[in-house]
Amino acid sequence: MTDAHVGLAGQLARLPQRQVLSDDVYETVKGLIMDSVVEPGTRLNIDALTRELGISQTPIRESLARLESDGLVIKEPLRGYRVSSRLTRDEFDDLFEYRLHIEPWAAGRAAERAGDDDLARLKAEMLSYTDVPDRPSYESYRAMAAHDQRFHDLVLELSGNETARLSFQRTHCHLHLFRLYYGGGIATKALREHKAVVTAVRKGNAEEAAAAMRSHIEASRGRLRPIFDKES
Repeated sequence: MTDAHVGLAGQLARLPQRQVLSDDVYETVKGLIMDSVVEPGTRLNIDALTRELGISQTPIRESLARLESDGLVIKEPLRGYRVSSRLTRDEFDDLFEYRLHIEPWAAGRAAERAGDDDLARLKAEMLSYTDVPDRPSYESYRAMAAHDQRFHDLVLELSGNETARLSFQRTHCHLHLFRLYYGGGIATKALREHKAVVTAVRKGNAEEAAAAMRSHIEASRGRLRPIFDKES
């Protein structure tokens, strides 16, 4: 683990001097973490961030608190914040085992329970993102990651089990999986798989919806698992 301060000069443009929203700072720092400009284990010095981003400490502290909630940074007593580690192979496997238990069931329940308004929302979310990211960077994949999170959260919502939905939200799984890798046409494949889930749910076929979601999650796991094989 490194105690080095974060050197941001040359890595990002100074944020505008107009009223700066904490969302801007949050996305800026998150992008640096997602793209590994700031490596796992790096300590985040609030004073350094204040100087190099050219803003006050308040939005930086707010952003770091949000990033802690996301699991992207860790706050240590008397030492401040450091960037968290990426998912390990065991954590990756545990996460997908959890998803394979929860999400196919949720898709099946959604198919059984969803009304016309619910189905319209699901279709609208599917159609809300149709772009193909043009480069392997968080800036390019950010909208896709946000859509992915909204889509899976909506399926959990339509299952009618708020406990399952909140449990799933706390994993922040899409953020941590995109942190591992983005590229190689994964967006196009995932969107195609989302469409299959929506089609089955809209038909009211619980078995088909569960199978489509299971296929999507297994395909996602298959796309990401080789990352760990390369590292071993």
